[in-house]
Amino acid sequence: MIANRFLFRPVLLTAVFLLILCNSGSAQKIWTLEDCINYALENNLDINKQLLTVETNRAGLLESGLNMLPNLNAGGNNTWNFGQTIDQYTNTFATNTVRSNNFYISSNVAIYSGLQKFNTFKANQINLLASKFDLDRLKNSISLTVAGFYLDILFNRELLDIAQEQLRITMTQVDRMQKLVDAGSAARGDLLNIEAQKAGEELAVVEAKNRLYISYLSLQQLIDFPVAPDFQIEKPNLKAVQPPKEKITAEIIFEHAVKSRPEIKSAELRVELAQKQLAIARGYVQPTLLLGGSWGTGYSGVAREIDPNVPSVTKMEPIGITQISRDTVLMPQTSYNYRLKSFGDQLKTNNNQSVGFTLNIPIFNGWSGRTRIYKAKIQKSQAELDLGITTRDLRKLIEQSYADAVAALQKYNASGDQVKARTEAFKYAQQKFDVGVMTAFDYNTSKKDLTKSESDLLQAKFSFIFKTTILDFYMGNPIKIDRE
Repeated sequence: MIANRFLFRPVLLTAVFLLILCNSGSAQKIWTLEDCINYALENNLDINKQLLTVETNRAGLLESGLNMLPNLNAGGNNTWNFGQTIDQYTNTFATNTVRSNNFYISSNVAIYSGLQKFNTFKANQINLLASKFDLDRLKNSISLTVAGFYLDILFNRELLDIAQEQLRITMTQVDRMQKLVDAGSAARGDLLNIEAQKAGEELAVVEAKNRLYISYLSLQQLIDFPVAPDFQIEKPNLKAVQPPKEKITAEIIFEHAVKSRPEIKSAELRVELAQKQLAIARGYVQPTLLLGGSWGTGYSGVAREIDPNVPSVTKMEPIGITQISRDTVLMPQTSYNYRLKSFGDQLKTNNNQSVGFTLNIPIFNGWSGRTRIYKAKIQKSQAELDLGITTRDLRKLIEQSYADAVAALQKYNASGDQVKARTEAFKYAQQKFDVGVMTAFDYNTSKKDLTKSESDLLQAKFSFIFKTTILDFYMGNPIKIDRE
């Protein structure tokens, strides 16, 4: 067992060394907020999916635009007929195997069709633009979420620093109290209280580390970055929390946002789209007038023509007898030699052209047209309600963020005063505890109060930063963290 243990230790140390070497060999990037947002926008699967939706709508717009042009189609066939049939080009019976060909070109254009094609083109234009705004909305949502997760890491970092600092102070007091107990100058109960405080703060450090790890994990998952233990973000020097220089109300922010936010633009375009779809539906109950034309030709395997290379033969052939003398009546009969009419000649002689108008008047089609109009009206009403809901939600979000920012600023100011007071109180308590005129319980209570006030101050600080970041974003400013 001892031999195995000594054999295992070099192997373990070698593995650890190689792991450290590999990690140090790869350049450790410090991620800024902008880096995280840009990476998310490039790699997020939801964004890439929406990009495909935009491209699909772009293709639909191109198709509907080209659909307004006249169509043009061509075709042909080659047929062998076995048995008796009437040849379509010679109008004669054929009993042997006959080969025939048909070729055609046709085109038609809608002169009037209730403006369905035009309205479809305009609807697809609106739909493409709306999908682009949906893409912008998705990017904005992800950017704000990334900013929130980024600030959450900074918040948990500072919480960890506070927990570690409190643990350091407590460990100093444990060492000091241990010496006093050993010297008989302090009761062992005070040492036990301080050690209990130390155990609680060690647990607080572990919990703070876990929260920091989870916040790192959440950010990496959000931006679709492969989870890596060495992923680190920049720790900027944040500007001091202070109220904005200009008085900006929630109403001012909303009035600016409602004119520029992509979710509002998209909802407005959906209303326009519903109006165009209603116009398309109304086109189904209107007459349609089409102009069409075609050209065709063909070839028949039984079509014959006189062979000019073989001279004709004229003979006197009896055609009857006279009634009285019963003499034979002769008449010259010319016989010709026939040949199969050539393919090219038949294509020239068999061609035909046509042009015409087609009028279609819908009278009764199972009430489908009226049903489409009714459904389109409902969709228009739904789009208008969606616009109202989106506008309402935007107002609520801005008002809530504004109220949260005001509350966070007030809490920050109050917490700042509280931290100052409790810092002084703790210094006084520490002095009293050092000279033995304060119990360990009272000392720990003062220390806990200071820790809680520091945590409240930190929470208010990051809440204010995040809410003001949201409000600045709705004012049209880019997402960024103000630095000193």
